[in-house]
Amino acid sequence: FDVNVLLLLIALLVAVITTALTVKRRPWDAAMVALAPTVILAATVNWDLLPLAFAGCCLLLWSRSRPLAAGVLLGLAIAAKFYPLFFIGAFLVLTLRSGRWRAFGLLLAGTAASWLAVNLPFMIANAEGWSFFYRFSQERGEDFGSIWFAASQLGIGSIQPETLNPIASGLFLLLCLAIGILALTTARRPRLAQLLFLIVAAFVVTNKVYSPQYVLWLVPLAAMARPRWREFIIWQAGEVVYFVAIWWFLVGYGVTDTKGMTPQWYAVATLVHIAVTIWFAALIIRDMVKPDRDPVRTDGFDDDSDDPGGGVFDKAPDVFTLQRLRRSSYSGESISRTSSNRVVVNRTSAVT
Repeated sequence: FDVNVLLLLIALLVAVITTALTVKRRPWDAAMVALAPTVILAATVNWDLLPLAFAGCCLLLWSRSRPLAAGVLLGLAIAAKFYPLFFIGAFLVLTLRSGRWRAFGLLLAGTAASWLAVNLPFMIANAEGWSFFYRFSQERGEDFGSIWFAASQLGIGSIQPETLNPIASGLFLLLCLAIGILALTTARRPRLAQLLFLIVAAFVVTNKVYSPQYVLWLVPLAAMARPRWREFIIWQAGEVVYFVAIWWFLVGYGVTDTKGMTPQWYAVATLVHIAVTIWFAALIIRDMVKPDRDPVRTDGFDDDSDDPGGGVFDKAPDVFTLQRLRRSSYSGESISRTSSNRVVVNRTSAVT
């Protein structure tokens, strides 16, 4: 156990350092990762700090405009845990908007190469053992921490895995689609960290299970997406409520004559975790729609940076937005762009 804790501590240090360096003009935001209550509580529950470290290195390399190396680290992160795969969605949406296809291609190449380098030997040696995780994930039903399990504990009803799989996956995909449309519609391009948090949060609240350590996935993304201590602490407080509740509930789960938390109260704690996650995501969405509320873009630094952790996306002009498609119904339109990458449109007449 001591050796595992030491290795996990190293992974945590990497996650903190990469968070400090990714948005290099705001290194103090990494204190949110180092001091987060949920990091202290959940750090040794499982090995989730390892993919967190790889993902942090990926974002650091991307912020330095090194997409191939970033892809290699992203592939390692995906090999260690499945959730970093969703990062590709955020990169894709911002690539659509900025036209940085070469960098995106290098990212994908690096990701595929490193993921295959790690997984291919095991796939060849023991395909059945290698695929167990994917089969188990498909076959498992509603489980601890999910909105689906909370519904069953409240007596609303239980859903069989063959029915729950398309429902949970479909809801997640719909949320991702909504996030993508929003990102292509806002007047100012969202920052990479904002989209990463929203996509991972969408998975967390719709997934069939929410293990206590899953909150670690969101902590560095939250620190970069919306570095405000008050809102961060409120979100963390809700997650601490859930962390205490899950262990209290498990004390009496399937056991008689114990003083564990009742199923109903555990369901309430689960809903608290979901509610604070959605609330924090809503704040990020507001920042995307109203960038003058974004604490990173309004932090007073006069370096003309649009997305200081965005790498090739930073200061890149928009080449595609859904707003432009909508504006195609107008004539006499002129488009100008301010130094802060804000689009200004002047229309003279509308086509009827």
